[in-house]
Amino acid sequence: MSAPSVLYDAPGPKAKARNVGYTIVFLVALAAVFWWVLATMAEKNQLDWDKWSPFFTDGRVWTTFILPGLQNTLIAAALSIIIALPIGALFGILRLSDHAWVRWPAATIVEFFRAVPVLILMVFANEFYFNFTDIDSDQRPLFAVVTGLVLYNGSVLAEVVRAGILSLPKGQTEAAQALGLRKSQTMTNVLLPQAVTAMLPAIVSQVVVIVKDTALGGAAVGFSELLNRVAPISNNYGANTIATLIVVAVLYIVLNFIITSIAGALEKWNRQRKKSTGAVVRNEPAATGE
Repeated sequence: MSAPSVLYDAPGPKAKARNVGYTIVFLVALAAVFWWVLATMAEKNQLDWDKWSPFFTDGRVWTTFILPGLQNTLIAAALSIIIALPIGALFGILRLSDHAWVRWPAATIVEFFRAVPVLILMVFANEFYFNFTDIDSDQRPLFAVVTGLVLYNGSVLAEVVRAGILSLPKGQTEAAQALGLRKSQTMTNVLLPQAVTAMLPAIVSQVVVIVKDTALGGAAVGFSELLNRVAPISNNYGANTIATLIVVAVLYIVLNFIITSIAGALEKWNRQRKKSTGAVVRNEPAATGE
């Protein structure tokens, strides 16, 4: 039997029956909405086989459109994550500096890029690369998308890092100072390793946002990412826009599910590792006493 929650009393027989009733009503309403969507699609001929058959019978729709778009999405997301994470960590630490001449400029940069929409950052980056660099026109959209994502998500991750470090007990810092560690040693050897566990859910959430926000590059600067491939597929395969959007949405769901699953497995492994290490430490005094 599970322990009672500290947030609410354990439900009685009437409350349990009422919850079951609510669940049944919700499932019935959800099934009705799903049926209405299917009926509407069938009425508009969106369930016809000729609109869905290219994804099952014609490999060119994958090799020519979907897989290249997915590859570009993964490349842009991976580059943005790799660059944004260390930048976010750096500015998050700088915001905790004891020196105002370090803390205030870092805070200004973080707050500025957090306030500007990603779409605008991508457009500005694209215009910057167009007017002030010699980057090839085929590569410019990728650079613009990555720049916009790094500037925005780096600033968000900076706040995640700052909040994760501040969430630790002050005794951790005081103990490190008592041992004679410098501020840099305290941060890298004591605070950051412990804060990573607390920050991991927020970091994973931001990684998922980065993957989805690559789609803004298709609308803003013509980046050939996954969602940008919907129009060419629809034009070449009988105006099957709805079917293509559904397939693309499923790919995004699968991709983000893989990311969250990997992160969940990593968090579980880290928690078990710390638990096993703690168990050894706790058992030592008992063994000595015996």
